[in-house]
Amino acid sequence: MKKAISVALTTLALGISGASMAQDNSLSFFITSAGTGNGANLGGLAGADMHCAILAQAAGVTGKTWAAYLSTQARNGMPAVNARDRIGTGPWFNANGVQVAANVADLHSDSNELNKENSLTESGEMVNGRGDSPNQHDILTGTNADGTAFTDDADHTCSNWTSNTEGSAQVGHHDRQGGGADPTSWNSAHGSRGCSLQDLQGSGGNGYFYCFATD
Repeated sequence: MKKAISVALTTLALGISGASMAQDNSLSFFITSAGTGNGANLGGLAGADMHCAILAQAAGVTGKTWAAYLSTQARNGMPAVNARDRIGTGPWFNANGVQVAANVADLHSDSNELNKENSLTESGEMVNGRGDSPNQHDILTGTNADGTAFTDDADHTCSNWTSNTEGSAQVGHHDRQGGGADPTSWNSAHGSRGCSLQDLQGSGGNGYFYCFATD
């Protein structure tokens, strides 16, 4: 009897362990399948984070805290925020269970697995890239390649994600190709033409951004 109970408990423990492992490998990184509809005015970081959470919940992912991979610049007495500091510690997995990065350092190194095939939406769809019509590979980040905020006086974040008119946003190329100062960068390829949806689309985007689970 004791042996049977022991076997049962062991089986239960293995089942729980397996479930935990499956949960750990569930969706924790995606590109938004849609923008907010207001260009680069995302409602600030809070609005962008909420958009990530809404899309994740619609895809059936619950119980996680989501953060948009976006930096903000020091403005009006408010300190800068680094995108790399907002997203937790990893690891992160796409909708297909592929690990795209093990941790923050790996994410910002050449060993990450971010590319067109792996940088999927919350529902596992591939985002249009260079050569597709329309090209939508510009992903809003507002960040340097190392995930930190810009420190110059130029606007790289469309007024910290509150403008859909004047300004510019630094973008990355999810497909790791194209034009700009660093066309193969997933997070810091070039600046957008402006902050309106029309301007973002004109330079190869659609107001999409990266979302990471922080826990």
